Amino acid sequence: MTRKLCVFAAVGVGLVAVATGNSTTAQKAGGILKSYSIDSPASLSVHEEVTIYALRPVMGVFNNLVMYDQHVKQNSMASIVPDLASSWSWDEDGTRLTFKLHEGIKWHDGQPFTAKDVKCTWDLLQGKASDKLRINPRKAW
Repeated sequence: MTRKLCVFAAVGVGLVAVATGNSTTAQKAGGILKSYSIDSPASLSVHEEVTIYALRPVMGVFNNLVMYDQHVKQNSMASIVPDLASSWSWDEDGTRLTFKLHEGIKWHDGQPFTAKDVKCTWDLLQGKASDKLRINPRKAW
């Protein structure tokens, strides 16, 4: 199910892809990540959790298609910046959002990150995939 959790295309919903190229990558495999928190997260599954206690520790581990600019004090539509997507556009009706993905993005196992991965996660979040989340706090979206 790890590979099938794939990726999602919304701000604030984490991705399991590792960016290569212009982004920073880990210096070596393995090791221990230590992070202080006043609470213990129920899990580190970004698709099944919504609290800052669960999401903050993994912010540096997961990528998004887009995210809010971390240097802007107030989030807004104008402060959305690319992450795994290089660009995005709406159709004329404003009903379809298309993302162009950065090239050269790979998963931790070296497999390429593709639009199929985004669709896989979108289907998972909508409950349309054969795999199911234990809980889905974003299902109403």
